[in-house]
Amino acid sequence: MDMKTVGKWSYLIGLLVVIVTALIGFSASWLGIVIIILAILTGLFLGDTNELTNYGVRYLTLFAVASALDAFPFLGPYVTTIAQAMLGFFGPIVLTVLFMFNYKQVVDWIKEK
Repeated sequence: MDMKTVGKWSYLIGLLVVIVTALIGFSASWLGIVIIILAILTGLFLGDTNELTNYGVRYLTLFAVASALDAFPFLGPYVTTIAQAMLGFFGPIVLTVLFMFNYKQVVDWIKEK
């Protein structure tokens, strides 16, 4: 199994776990650790540092829209809950990609000297 496949599976499993646990209202400290580990694996193996701006824009857009989704009749609270849970999963992914981008920048600067 190659690294890209690991990244895809960690993304899918993490997203499903986050959505299901948000909808049923389950929370545990160990679950948060598992979700963060899955998000970091996703960021490492699936994240593309060339697309860092797009990751950031998507995250900020979801952040801005998440609370407004509550206005939808009947489904609003569920959609808001899912969006906020996804933000908790996407945050560590974006942060990991940002760290990888900074690491690559530093390595490039060192190679230039």
